[in-house]
Amino acid sequence: MRMKNYSEISQVLNESYEGNDKAFISHVLQGNYGGDNSEFESLASEPAIAYGRSLFEDELIFDVPFPPTMGEYDFTFIDLFAGIGGFRIPLQWEGGKCIFSSEFNKDAQKVYERNYGEFPFGDITKIPVEIIPSHDVLCAGFPCQPFSISGKMKGFEDTRGTLIYSVFKIIEAKQPKVIFLENVKHLVHHDGGRTLATILEGLNKLGYKTSYSVLNASNFGVPQNRERIIIISHKEKSFDFSQVKGRPHMILKDVLDDDCGEFEYLEEPYTILSDMKTQSSGLIFAGYRNKNIRKAGVRPGTEHLSRVHKQPNRIYSINGIHPALPSQESSGRFWIYDGEKVRKLTIGECYKIMGFPSTFIRSSNMSEQYRQIGNSVCIPMIQEIIKEIKSQLL
Repeated sequence: MRMKNYSEISQVLNESYEGNDKAFISHVLQGNYGGDNSEFESLASEPAIAYGRSLFEDELIFDVPFPPTMGEYDFTFIDLFAGIGGFRIPLQWEGGKCIFSSEFNKDAQKVYERNYGEFPFGDITKIPVEIIPSHDVLCAGFPCQPFSISGKMKGFEDTRGTLIYSVFKIIEAKQPKVIFLENVKHLVHHDGGRTLATILEGLNKLGYKTSYSVLNASNFGVPQNRERIIIISHKEKSFDFSQVKGRPHMILKDVLDDDCGEFEYLEEPYTILSDMKTQSSGLIFAGYRNKNIRKAGVRPGTEHLSRVHKQPNRIYSINGIHPALPSQESSGRFWIYDGEKVRKLTIGECYKIMGFPSTFIRSSNMSEQYRQIGNSVCIPMIQEIIKEIKSQLL
């Protein structure tokens, strides 16, 4: 049997194959489908199938930062709307084996493959549920499309045409033990709460007991005010969020890089407040760039509050935490004050305050790096949740 590094195969994949062919070959190499690949081969071309079969003669070494679990494992999971793998890293750390991944964005697919040795399948709405393996945990940081519900609520039926409906179809077909969903905090209030109610009703109709809670990344050892709704479902038990363990609080100063001559300092007029107060969130609004501020509805005496200044104009102290990293910004958004100067958070620091390890391979495109980290999940928070999922539900 020949020894072969995954990096050699990756080069062939990227030179000779595309889309589902790359996904098929890399999934089979990770041992995700056992001996019968007939259903999965329906998505691949004949050359890809032949190449995949030829690789069974090799002993593969996954020379990637986060290699797949190839030996014993505690549970299996699938990674939907996978992004750059914010779910995958902590679930693998806790003994999970990923047996299927899907991600629509081509830039995120490339980053995922470089880090995990697996190229995700594409648009989940175009993937037959038959090719998705049975699994223990379904993970999905699903996009919350702004759909409105009119008339009488119909639960599961009202979600047709949205991406969450694709998740429901997989749940209905595969009946995972646990469903692990993540979304923005606003989902709680979207459309007067009817969007969340429809999702919960859909899970109930599929036979699951469901719990949800809004958790903040700042309670899990990262200096970022990032609130997200977590939804956990199980056939027989309700998940107890009160048992999820937090981690010691940190402030920005704890994770900042040393000055290597590449900091982007603010070289235009700005104002630093003489009286900085720590907000309940842990943010310390330190000042603002001298740009136009919002004037409509601003009460006298509140002109210098952070909510008055548009986000690109705000400056925060490194003795507090950072606002939630945005997914819409491609060049970094917030400024930090170290007591002497004002600068942008570096892209490396952005990945730190999401809990990504230093070994993670980022995109070569800077704007993609900002977009991808803003779209990801907080790794320490996900890790503490999956620990409790294992303890309570698996």
